[in-house]
Parts: sequence; structure tokens; C-alpha cells
Amino acid sequence: MQLIKRKVADKKDEAIILQYTNWTKNLEDISDYILGKEKQITGYGENKERYQIKVSDILYFEAVGELVFAYTEKQVYEIKMRLYQVEENTRGDKMVRGSKSIVVNLRHIESVRPALNGRLYATMANGEEILISRQYAKEVTERIMAS
Repeated sequence: MQLIKRKVADKKDEAIILQYTNWTKNLEDISDYILGKEKQITGYGENKERYQIKVSDILYFEAVGELVFAYTEKQVYEIKMRLYQVEENTRGDKMVRGSKSIVVNLRHIESVRPALNGRLYATMANGEEILISRQYAKEVTERIMAS
């Protein structure tokens, strides 16, 4: 595979072109990374300050009652969306449903281990463990193995 870099005069002419004979998992990851790197979501801090958070920096989203929170390695932000809306807006960003109340970023899972009744514990990049429900454990495992 070659890497060709070409400088252009105008910002509007910037582009990334992936040429391939077969679309592979590696190319899919590259594409997700490129497209997801710029995607941001609005979150609110403790004192209601507004932040633009890169989706790629989010470890997982969690719904607690009527509220949805985004967890990064160091911060927690409130998101003004429902969890299903977060899932729709982050589709293709290595986000997958982990339970009824969690959407997890596969890029930030360090390890998984079995829990009781077919569930999984996922250890995140910040050392925190989250519980993946039985209903979503198979999909999470398959998507991690495919990465």
C-alpha cells in the first residue's frame, strides 16, 4: 500500500481518497477514524458551561433517569439528547449499545471478562468497569473481535 501526500492551494480542495481492490476491516477503521475525528457533540459541565466534545474522546454514554451523560477519561458531561438519539448520531463511530442505558465506544474498551448470566464486564481506558447486558454481549464481543 502506498501513502501519497499532495499539497493543495485551497482548503476547499482538501480530500482523502481511499483506493482499494477489496474493502477490508482496516480500511473501514481508517474511514471511521477520518469521518469520526471531526464529529463533535455538545455537552454541559457541572456549572452548565457548554463544551464541544469530540465523539472519539467519549468512552461511553449513560442514561440515568431522564438525563444522558457522556463520560470521557477525566470529565462527565450532560448531553441534551435521548440515548437513542445519541446512538443514531454516533453510528459508524465504533459506538455500540451495551445495555438499555449505555452506549459504549469500542475504541476505549481495554478488556472484557465474563460476568454472571451471560453478561460482560468491560474495562474502559480510564480503568472504570461497565456492565454489558446479556442482550448486547454477543454483539459487543463480535465487534471487538472484528476490530
